[in-house]
Amino acid sequence: MNLVYKVNDRPKFIQLIIFAFQQLLAILAATIAVPAITNNVILQQFGEEAQLMSQSAALFGAGVGTLVYLLFTRFKSPVFLGSSFAFLPSMAAAFSGAATAQATINLGFAGLIIGAGMAGLVYVVIAIFVKVAGVRWINFLMPPVVIGPTVAIIGLGLSGNAISDALHGAANNGSAYVMNPVGWVSFACAMVTLVTVICCSIRGKKMMKLIPFILGIIAGYLVAVLFTLIGRWTGNEELKVINLAAFENMKWVPDFTFVHGFKGFKEISLEYIATLAVAYIPVAFVVFAEHIADHKNLSSIIGQDLLEKPGLHNTLLGDGVGSVAGAFFGGCPNTTYGESVGCVAITGNASSITIVVTALMAIGFSFIGPFVTFLSTIPNSVMGGVCITLYGFIAVSGLKMLQPVDLNDNRNLFTASVILIAGIGGMAMKIGAVTLTAIACALILGILVNLLFVAFEKKDNNKK
Repeated sequence: MNLVYKVNDRPKFIQLIIFAFQQLLAILAATIAVPAITNNVILQQFGEEAQLMSQSAALFGAGVGTLVYLLFTRFKSPVFLGSSFAFLPSMAAAFSGAATAQATINLGFAGLIIGAGMAGLVYVVIAIFVKVAGVRWINFLMPPVVIGPTVAIIGLGLSGNAISDALHGAANNGSAYVMNPVGWVSFACAMVTLVTVICCSIRGKKMMKLIPFILGIIAGYLVAVLFTLIGRWTGNEELKVINLAAFENMKWVPDFTFVHGFKGFKEISLEYIATLAVAYIPVAFVVFAEHIADHKNLSSIIGQDLLEKPGLHNTLLGDGVGSVAGAFFGGCPNTTYGESVGCVAITGNASSITIVVTALMAIGFSFIGPFVTFLSTIPNSVMGGVCITLYGFIAVSGLKMLQPVDLNDNRNLFTASVILIAGIGGMAMKIGAVTLTAIACALILGILVNLLFVAFEKKDNNKK
């Protein structure tokens, strides 16, 4: 695609700040959602008085993890690292294991750090193997006919989240959203956001064209404020889209994971270590597949094969060590974010310095309680309107990888079809303590189908 700013370009200072803030908005909702979800597990296991994970600390950890990643990749891969949803069951196991052992909550926080270290070690081992063996085997196992549909289902797999946010509050009966007043309000906010993003991207002039997400979120937020004010004036709770109560218990300083984790190290047992190993290590191998898909997608956007330069071993080391850094501060292992890749694709801004400033912003803003709280009050519906475009661009990026593929060839047609149906159909599998995501299962199945056709082709050539 035609990039406005390439990887090594440096936008003007004011533009740089605005672009970085746009990236921050794109990744914010998912980054702070992971600790929020895990806090539900903590409350169930330890009660209302338990120490909870800090969303500000998760934002701080994401910023630090991103800087680590950029250092390892020599600032050649313009993507932000945020809290990984793939490790949610692993993080839950760290606290449920602590509860089973009748230990304190601090052991659970220690488990977050140790588990992330285990996952990071897996990345280091794989990186060493890749450094020795090269990446040709990856291109053999994952040609465009395999990796293209896999990237597409990353976006398509997230589509349900975007729509549920856009229709937040509407009742889902399993086959359709039953619209109610709350659902209509959410839909209105989402559509204003979506239309603003589209209009700015297509018809915007100069700077407007490069910051469609900021303008879209502002427009959607203003509509949400209007509904909320009307709701307060009329006493109609259904119109109060923005949760103003979030400002009541805000903290100015992040509550870092290591502060509590170090207190729990004395309670660690071999049984608990084994629990963490089973919970974290297999997931790291699953995320490895998604790591490749994300970097293949980003490579197609910036026009440079990141598996070759800076090299898959460097991106793996950056992702792995960045995950450990993120968990040390915020408890959440990090991973490359599709929202960040989508932001690069839509705006055409692949400048790595933008990601650097985004990471610094995440670190700085994590200490500003009112600001973090304000960002957390952006309604689900507004972010849903943004994510419809973000996730859609990820899906379309994967489909564009199929352009040079001959789909009249049944080998390619079957391989792509199997991946798309398995991924969109939700072929996630829980095997013992390990959960293989739908993306991982679809990718594995696609690789096997493609290898089957390779074997057939070799057999036919031998007969000749």
